Amino acid sequence: MIKAETFSGQTVAVFGLGRTGVSAALSLVAGGATVLAWDDNRASRDAAQKQGVPIVNLKKADWSEIDEFVLSPGVPHILPKPHWSAKAATAAGVPIICDIEILAREVAARPERAKPKIIAITGTNGKSTTTSLIGHILKACGKDAQIGGNIGRGVLDLDNMHKGTFYVIELSSYQLERTHSLRANAAVFLNLSADHLDRHGTLENYGLAKQSIFANQTKHDTVVVGVDDNYGKALCTKLKVKNGRNIIPISARRAAGHGVSVLGGKLFSNLSKKSLQVCNMAEAKALEGRHNWQNAAAAFAAVSSLGLDPHEIGDAILSFPGLAHRMETIGTLRNVRFVNDSKATNADAARQALASYRNIFWIAGGVPKEGGIDPLKDLFGNVRAAYLIGEAADDFAASLVRSNTPCQNKRTLEMALLCATKDALESGVKDPIVLLSPACASFDQFKNFEIRGDAFRAQARKLMGIEDMDAARPAKEEDAA
Repeated sequence: MIKAETFSGQTVAVFGLGRTGVSAALSLVAGGATVLAWDDNRASRDAAQKQGVPIVNLKKADWSEIDEFVLSPGVPHILPKPHWSAKAATAAGVPIICDIEILAREVAARPERAKPKIIAITGTNGKSTTTSLIGHILKACGKDAQIGGNIGRGVLDLDNMHKGTFYVIELSSYQLERTHSLRANAAVFLNLSADHLDRHGTLENYGLAKQSIFANQTKHDTVVVGVDDNYGKALCTKLKVKNGRNIIPISARRAAGHGVSVLGGKLFSNLSKKSLQVCNMAEAKALEGRHNWQNAAAAFAAVSSLGLDPHEIGDAILSFPGLAHRMETIGTLRNVRFVNDSKATNADAARQALASYRNIFWIAGGVPKEGGIDPLKDLFGNVRAAYLIGEAADDFAASLVRSNTPCQNKRTLEMALLCATKDALESGVKDPIVLLSPACASFDQFKNFEIRGDAFRAQARKLMGIEDMDAARPAKEEDAA
């Protein structure tokens, strides 16, 4: 645990006692703060109290005596409607922050000789894969790398920092809008597409929240920007005009001057005078698809900027085992391959899998995002049939019918998987794929995308006759931007 010593002597309120809230509360207590922690859910309060978190009803608290307020990233403070706790904090002029801001202050307070390196990653899609890949590369190269943030451990649960430590942090827009002093030695901005607009109001506001990942960087730091979408191109140009930092464009579609690209399936670095072929992405079995090529380019750019050997980085990319719930191959039944892409919680994320496979028996649906699946209609030709679940089923069916794509409303994941598997086995097509890529949030039927993916994996393994030996995975708090 990282002790929040910069908050010593302060009174800090904490709302939301999930993974990050509990770790923040315990970190603050260990650092000498007076903590007032609360959650609307009694079970969450009881569980936190058993771990040593001080429970105080914030509805009855005197907010004039509170110095700062740590609000769970998933709880809104402005849109679509501010939570009662956020209203109370705002009325009393109490700053609203999150656990990332606590970490940022702790790092800033350390002398240079004791500071870790911070690699921060954001974007609408690809964050978790890129974060995990960077962590894997650093560990394969013999570094003390720890992964946290919007993936895995809460950042305040990471091991105590020291010089030589690398903190690899996935950051959602929810976290970034409440983080004000983080300085990233390497900041990665992968892409931006319409998502979570109910929280941010407009695409512009969403993008600005993401861009705050660059705040506080100096001329000694590195910016990595994906330029395969229009937003990224414009952002890269804007940052180059400002100058003052090492700016590395990355692309999976074209050569990037003084950048990193994947061309013809091969990863090239143009960061020195001579172009260097780093590795052949065809050999990276866990990084299928053009979107994963961009993720690999981003990981290479970020890690190489910190002085690691490019050939060692390339070897590590090829040995990456992949990420659960993101184009994760579960196994095969005869010639039918099962792929778990539960983390595709919007259409743009689902696009990656639909573009990477042919002969797809597609399971989609859940809580729909703005725009539905209409943006994917150019890829419906890869879909043999769709099996729809959850709240989005009727709307998705209308989109598919307009494109003459066969579809069925199966309501539940289990029924959709059974029917998709039966049809794939009987289809006679070469190498059919039963793909869970929902293009939706999970909240109508599952607590989060991880539980949804775990259910798909367990059911697929049952069909394949494989006993599911996986231990239960800890639940994430929310599908975050």
